[in-house]
Amino acid sequence: MRHGNLFVISGPSGAGKGTLVARLLREMDDAWVSVSVTTRSPRKGEVEGVHYFFVDDAEFDRLISVDGLLEWANVHGCRYGTPRATVEEHMARGEQVVLEIDVQGGFQVRASMPEARLIFIEPPTLEVLEARLRGRGTETEDVIEKRMETALLELSRKMEYDIRLVNDDLDEATAELVAYIDEQAESN
Repeated sequence: MRHGNLFVISGPSGAGKGTLVARLLREMDDAWVSVSVTTRSPRKGEVEGVHYFFVDDAEFDRLISVDGLLEWANVHGCRYGTPRATVEEHMARGEQVVLEIDVQGGFQVRASMPEARLIFIEPPTLEVLEARLRGRGTETEDVIEKRMETALLELSRKMEYDIRLVNDDLDEATAELVAYIDEQAESN
C-alpha cells in the first residue's frame, strides 16, 4: 500500500481541471477527490454530495468556527471549503487525496499542510480559455469577464506551484498528471 498524499489541483475556471480529475480517477485506483462545501446554489445537473455539499452561510460559519475546514475561500461572491476530517481519513487509508480548489485555497492548504503538492492546470492561451467559458453556455457576460480577470491573477501565481501542466492535449495532460502523482506517491 502506498503512503497517503495530498494533491491540490488549481487553475483558472475553464482550464479543464474537472475533466483531468475525472480522467485521473479512472486511471488511478487509490485516488480520491474531496467534495467541497459551498454556499452557492447548485448548477443544473449538480448532485448534493457528489459535486458539492450545498450549505447556507450559517452552516459554513459553524464549520469555520470548529476548524472543520482545511481551507476556505470566497470566490465570485460565494464561499467554498474543504472538509478537514474526510481528507485526513482518506490520507490515513493510503489514498492519493485530490483537492480541486482555487489558488487562494491552495495556498491555505500549503500553509496548514506543507507536505501537500500543488499542481497548476493552465490553458494553452487566454483565447482558448475564454472560448471554453463561452462554450459552457452557463455564465453571463459579466461572469465571463470576472472569470477572465480572476484567471489573469491566478496565472500570475502559477510559478509558486510545484508543477504546471498545460491542458492543450487532453491525453498528454492526463498522462503527465497521473505520472506526477504516481511519482510522488512512490517516493514516500
